[in-house]
Amino acid sequence: MKKIVKLSLVCAVLLSGFSTYAIDGNEDFNLHVLKNGKNITFGLNQVQRAKLAIYDKEGTLFYSEIASGKDGILRTFNLQDFPDGVYFLEVEDNAKKVRYEINVNNEVTTLSSKAISSVYKTTEKNTSVAVR
Repeated sequence: MKKIVKLSLVCAVLLSGFSTYAIDGNEDFNLHVLKNGKNITFGLNQVQRAKLAIYDKEGTLFYSEIASGKDGILRTFNLQDFPDGVYFLEVEDNAKKVRYEINVNNEVTTLSSKAISSVYKTTEKNTSVAVR
């Protein structure tokens, strides 16, 4: 009976560990919104180098930088001078471009933690397509 209880406890611990890993590690970019308000703060796990850009709805570029970090990227943006509206944060590395939505309303800024679009890049240069 003691062996069954011990085995059940070990299985429960292992299964909870798998579910935690699946939640944290299933995306190429893990953007974590740390603070919303006049300043937005976010962290990108598993990314050492990426291009960050902020665009408005019409596609006008407001800000761009190449960010890097040894264990990830942590950034804070002050958007209090931005006019009210919807903006987009784009994060791009060699393999993928991901877009997040930023809402600026009455000096309150919010950044979505879920991507609204993702585009994967291909690295194949010598491809051919046959058309019949």
